[in-house]
Amino acid sequence: MSVTWEECGWQRLAAGVGRCRLPGWDCTTGLVVGEGTALLIDSGSSLEEGARLREQAERLSGHRVTHVALTHPHFDHVLGTAAFAGAEVFGAVGVDAVLGGRHGREEMREDAVRNGLDAGLADEAADALVPPRHLVSGEWTLDLGGGRQALLANVGPGHTAHDLAVLVPGSPEVVFCGDLVEESGAPQAGPDAVPSQWPAALDRLLALGGEDALYVPGHGAVVDAAFVRAQRDALAARFGVSR
Repeated sequence: MSVTWEECGWQRLAAGVGRCRLPGWDCTTGLVVGEGTALLIDSGSSLEEGARLREQAERLSGHRVTHVALTHPHFDHVLGTAAFAGAEVFGAVGVDAVLGGRHGREEMREDAVRNGLDAGLADEAADALVPPRHLVSGEWTLDLGGGRQALLANVGPGHTAHDLAVLVPGSPEVVFCGDLVEESGAPQAGPDAVPSQWPAALDRLLALGGEDALYVPGHGAVVDAAFVRAQRDALAARFGVSR
């Protein structure tokens, strides 16, 4: 029996495209449904959360998740990835070194626990984490069948050194931004941020989606191009980047 996006606690953005704001860190996960395929954008903060997302995605799409795109290597966006066994996993070039190395996984585990994730859940997810098999250096178009495509674009660095955006063509076009854009608060710039290049990354994001797209932040409500442009200008002023 088919279910609606709302019945699963998701927000429908366009035909076959939706997103969910996860509890805890208000992190966004996206879903794009194709013909016999489903692309998940970010996987949650633990294997437990990833399993819940997998169940919801399967209910909404009618089949398993076949592709996972990771927007950047922070715990609340990637630690659920191992719950999607058999899926083809994508990330920006360089993210494999962060997620595949012992040091990177340990730093992610420590960051998760520091931010309130149960230590046992953090250990389990970090131990199971594997790097993406497919690395995006420019743009990569996924054919999801039934006329559905998704464009993965390496638009960073900015929030991290490895920021990936996902454009879903359609009416409207939908751009999943990861934490390059945040609506629920000022964008967070941690030790792995590249502030000097962040405004330029948002310029690339705006060029990707255009004026009429829906922009889905990593945290917070869906925004428009004007919001992204204002956040770009605020980041340039905050970090002293000339425009």
